[in-house]
Amino acid sequence: MRELFPEPAADVDPVERYQGDERSFGPGGPARPWVLVNMIATADGATAVQGRSGGLGGAADKRVFAAIRSVPDVILVGAGTVRAESYGPPSTPPNRPAPPRLAIVTRSLDLDLTRPLFTAAAPDARPMVVTTEQQRDPGRLAEVEAVAEVVVAGDTDVDVNRALSALGDRGARVVLCEGGPSLNGQLVAVGAVDELCMTLAPLV
Repeated sequence: MRELFPEPAADVDPVERYQGDERSFGPGGPARPWVLVNMIATADGATAVQGRSGGLGGAADKRVFAAIRSVPDVILVGAGTVRAESYGPPSTPPNRPAPPRLAIVTRSLDLDLTRPLFTAAAPDARPMVVTTEQQRDPGRLAEVEAVAEVVVAGDTDVDVNRALSALGDRGARVVLCEGGPSLNGQLVAVGAVDELCMTLAPLV
C-alpha cells in the first residue's frame, strides 16, 4: 500500500499509520471523545450496492477498514447498518489489549438479539444500545438490557451530542462512526466530526 501525503512512501503499514496519529478529546472537553467517521461512496454518491456497502470496496479497502478499526475504543453505528451488514462482535486489533465496543443507535430497539453480535460478545465488551427516554415497550427494553448495556441519549430522538458524552463518561477517548449516512449526517450537522476517512469507489 502506498502513501501519497504528507510524503510519498511505498509499502506502508496502514495499521501503523492510523495508530500513530495523535488524537485527543474533541473540542467539547473531556466528556467529548474524538470522533472519526469512516465511509465509502461511489463517484456519484451511492453508499451501497444492493443494500450493502461491502460490494463497493476491494482488498485494499478491507485492509484500510481493519486499520481504522484498530484505533477506536467504541464503534458507533446505526441499527439499519447493523442489520444490513450483518455485524458481529469486533475482533481485537493489533497492538490493542481488547476489542472496541459497539454502540448501536436505535429508537425502536429493532434488533435481532439472537445474533452473535449479542450472544458471542465478551462479558467486558458487551455492545451498548443507544436509545431514547420515550422507549414505549418496557418488555422489549428488558430483553435488550439482558444482552447489552442500554444508554439513554435523548427524549423522542437520539441526541448524538448526548450519546457522545455518555460514551466519554464510559471511558471512550476515540469513537469511530461507521454510519449509515443518516447517522453520519447528524454528526456533521452538530459539528461533532473531528476526522473523516472517505473512500471513493471508481463506480457509478
